[in-house]
Amino acid sequence: MAVVAFPPIPLIRKKVIVKQLKSCGADSPETAKTLAEAGVINPNGFKRITERLVKSGIIKRVGEDKYYV
Repeated sequence: MAVVAFPPIPLIRKKVIVKQLKSCGADSPETAKTLAEAGVINPNGFKRITERLVKSGIIKRVGEDKYYV
């Protein structure tokens, strides 16, 4: 029987956040969006992952809750 491996949820979540921000045009402080505006499902569900993306510089935060890539 073959073993099917799935990527861990945090990795998938990171990719979704970045992809959604790119696809909605959030690429500067002026065009920054909340995760909900970017279309991220359950935007507050994985706050730690969002914080890691900000700390690592993959996404940038504007104000309290807007982000861009």
